[in-house]
Amino acid sequence: MSSCCSGFPASVQSVFDARVAEGDLKSYHRKGPSATVRLMRDAVRDAGGGETVLDVGAGIGALSFELLAAGFRHSTIVDASTAYLATARAEARRRGVADQVAFHEGDFVGLGDGLAPADVVVMNRVVCCYPEYAPLLEQALRHSRRLFAMSYPRDRWFVRIGIGLENALRALRRNPFRAFMHPPAAMAALAARHGFRRVHESVTLLWRVELYAREAA
Repeated sequence: MSSCCSGFPASVQSVFDARVAEGDLKSYHRKGPSATVRLMRDAVRDAGGGETVLDVGAGIGALSFELLAAGFRHSTIVDASTAYLATARAEARRRGVADQVAFHEGDFVGLGDGLAPADVVVMNRVVCCYPEYAPLLEQALRHSRRLFAMSYPRDRWFVRIGIGLENALRALRRNPFRAFMHPPAAMAALAARHGFRRVHESVTLLWRVELYAREAA
């Protein structure tokens, strides 16, 4: 499958560089997992977990490392940022789990057909980075045997203003990356059409976390 958004990987590289990756890793070491990582980890664990996870847009790999520590046996990490993947690889080696993690660089929509399904698919703060939510979610849902978890910006006026200001600043700087506020109801409806039922939801000030379970055939 070819990507619907051919400029996406280049735009990601323009924002999520080595400086950002290093900062994210330092924050993870100093403060532990972010609020959305903790919420997603706990929701997946409380829903029965699994053995394999596909971590789309994994960044430095924090959610994968948390799930491996919680009992998962293997994680497949996909990210379009070279710097994030390099940082995640180094952290996997430091933690002694390098043999439990596979890494793939690129656009998941384009790479997905070459990846094996997993018990759980997770996308932490990812859908808001992708121009078209439908092909991204469809690819993720097709790869999930049991559970699918995602976090995305809450649909609130102050979040919309913040995203708009960030995008305007990037445009002034001629940076191609944009963030997106996709419709929550439409994303939930798409998951339902693919046979998934929402079983958990929680929020922070800025983010919404949802967990979906595949309905029995």
